[in-house]
Amino acid sequence: MKKITIAIDGHSSCGKSTMAKDLARRVGYIYVDTGAMYRSVTLYALRHGLFREDGTILEEQLREQMADIRISFQLNPETGRPDTYLNGECVEQQIRSLEVSNHVSPIAAIGFVREAMVAQQQQMGQGGGIVMDGRDIGTVVFPDAELKVFVTASAEVRAQRRYDELQQKGMPADYADILHNVQERDYIDSHREVSPLRQADDALLLDNSHMTIAEQNEWLMQKFEERTKDL
Repeated sequence: MKKITIAIDGHSSCGKSTMAKDLARRVGYIYVDTGAMYRSVTLYALRHGLFREDGTILEEQLREQMADIRISFQLNPETGRPDTYLNGECVEQQIRSLEVSNHVSPIAAIGFVREAMVAQQQQMGQGGGIVMDGRDIGTVVFPDAELKVFVTASAEVRAQRRYDELQQKGMPADYADILHNVQERDYIDSHREVSPLRQADDALLLDNSHMTIAEQNEWLMQKFEERTKDL
């Protein structure tokens, strides 16, 4: 059977990564978390003092250091899912912090950052057999993907999910702060000049506000089977 490319886009904290990871594991495809790539660049910038006190970015310094930022994914044998590595260091936990969440959208809006990440993503996806999620996978990275899905949910539902996730990991969390972050990221992601978040014309829309993880996974599996049955 021919392996296809699956592009899953949507708003922050709407469960894209969970869906993509589970589908990839079930069908034997490679999963790439593009959001983790931008979060890793953000973590690098925070660690190297590339944010001013007002939250703006020292873009020229970041541009000069982009060649030093190497992002990769390695399968975690305990979880069965890939962990994100920044220059050889596992940063899966660090990139999920609220500090990184509060800084990632401005980083992801920078043209040269997106250009570098898209080039890496397209290289990873050559030949199909890949599930990739992010903000512009179906519109920019893989406009010819055989299966495109756009996922959304209400801001309140997404903030609660993010809060619960951080609580389960034993990380500090405040619902009001997270809701503000979700709303702010929605605005930035949808209004940036480079690759703004939008639903591709041929993408299937999934509002999972009132769906369980199992229900959304079955929905996606059904769409996958429909697209591959004649290949």
